[in-house]
Amino acid sequence: MALNNRYDFVLLFDVKDGNPNGDPDAGNLPRVDAETGKGLVTDVALKRKVRNFIGLVKGEQPPFEIYIKEKAVLNNQHKRAYVGIGKPELLEGDDKKRKGGDAVDEARQWMCRNFYDVRAFGAVMSTGINCGQVRGPIQLTFARSVDPIVALEHSITRMAVATEAEAEKQSGDNRTMGRKFTIPYGLYAAHGFVSSFLAKQTGFDESDLELLWQALGQMFEHDRSAARGEMSTRGLYVFKHDSELGNAPAHSLFDRIQPKLKNEGSVPRDFGDYNIMVDETALPQGVILKKIVG
Repeated sequence: MALNNRYDFVLLFDVKDGNPNGDPDAGNLPRVDAETGKGLVTDVALKRKVRNFIGLVKGEQPPFEIYIKEKAVLNNQHKRAYVGIGKPELLEGDDKKRKGGDAVDEARQWMCRNFYDVRAFGAVMSTGINCGQVRGPIQLTFARSVDPIVALEHSITRMAVATEAEAEKQSGDNRTMGRKFTIPYGLYAAHGFVSSFLAKQTGFDESDLELLWQALGQMFEHDRSAARGEMSTRGLYVFKHDSELGNAPAHSLFDRIQPKLKNEGSVPRDFGDYNIMVDETALPQGVILKKIVG
């Protein structure tokens, strides 16, 4: 069933004694806004967790395959599209920029039908074998922590070495030193948007949307690691408009979800240190609030 409504949503999640999104250009330190000290998690990291969840629960089978995944070769996926539409002969020749010809639209539609993340988030699929470009109906912002975070550095020891040469160098002590970074606690908020107009172009429908809500609510439960500590979705608040254009500006709706420390000026170390203030009074006409989590 096609989408006929605009949606805006607020995602709240927290992390305890972990690193929610390390920056590889900064030695994998937790990302932070240098001016405010508030933590950041990129939209790319959040989409990665959604992709992983969908791939896990749907077994990587059409129409829920994942296009952007570990070790994927994207042009191989594009080849499948031309085989799938019955036009593999268009892959012949050396002029890769022109491959596909008039069948590019067909190939793009095939990719949308078979790959969940293409029809949800969009993709640039003109890398060699041309399947065009898709602008996805689902957009996410960076997540930002409600309060400033502090990054802690921990030295760790592995009681083993990788090679005989290392063992000889240490006279059998066989220790390898390392380090890891965590934050003691952080509550993060991200904003998201769903466009019904773009959903119709990619084939993203109501069942896909329900799967997205499920993924956002449960994605951290299946993404455990020592580096990420304890991460959990704490709130998913969805504003549904009764029109496709929308009945209120997104920012005015997002302002209705306000996490506040119970004791102002205290240092948060648990979700229980916050009150989540949800203003449901006098919602704009044509907008309803659904609490998926929270």
